[in-house]
Amino acid sequence: MDLKNICNEVCAVARQTGEFIKKESQGFDIGDVKTKGKHDFVSYVDIEAEKKLTAELGRLLPEAGFIAEEGTAKKDGNKNSLRWIVDPLDGTTNFMHGIPVYSISIGLAEGDSILLGVILNVPSGELFYAYKNGGAWLNEQRIKVSGSKSLDDSLIATGFPYKNYKDLDKFLNSLEFFLRNTQGVRRMGSAAIDLAYVACGRFDGFYEYGLSEWDVTAGIIIIREAGGMVSDFSGNKNNIDGSEILASNRIIFEPFRLEVEKYMK
Repeated sequence: MDLKNICNEVCAVARQTGEFIKKESQGFDIGDVKTKGKHDFVSYVDIEAEKKLTAELGRLLPEAGFIAEEGTAKKDGNKNSLRWIVDPLDGTTNFMHGIPVYSISIGLAEGDSILLGVILNVPSGELFYAYKNGGAWLNEQRIKVSGSKSLDDSLIATGFPYKNYKDLDKFLNSLEFFLRNTQGVRRMGSAAIDLAYVACGRFDGFYEYGLSEWDVTAGIIIIREAGGMVSDFSGNKNNIDGSEILASNRIIFEPFRLEVEKYMK
């Protein structure tokens, strides 16, 4: 499998679908949004974008199945198969309110191995991508994680829980620690963009709980190919499904992880 060529094709598919999303953002009516669950929204833009992505990706690799957020794909994937893992619009709430931070996230995995990842920051046009053993890139420029040497010198990103509040008190305690002991904490509203920003060194670390596989798969390989590390809060680096995720450069990874684990476990 020529992963470099496939990755280039996926980048083109992401850009094409990104143009559709940008066009629909002009004059978007928040009244067109439907509710999937408490504070969990979907619009016709999410659904149509996913249809476009799955159609093109299906033509690119007909043998691959799909794990896609809105469930529009005709061929479902499973954990052991070759599968596309797709979030057509990560940051729907931002999109709904005209906040220009939302993305397309596309991963390709087989078994436990992530083969490639593509994240398009739709409003900015920044395209982050990586394929296995091919490095990590932003708009054709090689990227790497930051060189931050301590938490005190680090800018941390996270996401606020919006439907799973069972660990909210633990999370708020962790947030207080990082507010007091780092250069600051940021919340962008798109986990895929958070991960991409770790990969290119804008953020030094990221942690969140309550995400899904389509939120994180592309970002995981981009960070790893950029020289960073990703695990769950306990340090398990395999089978990360988004329920817990932590990422940073290699220098601060363990002290960062230990602090998150202390509060979140």
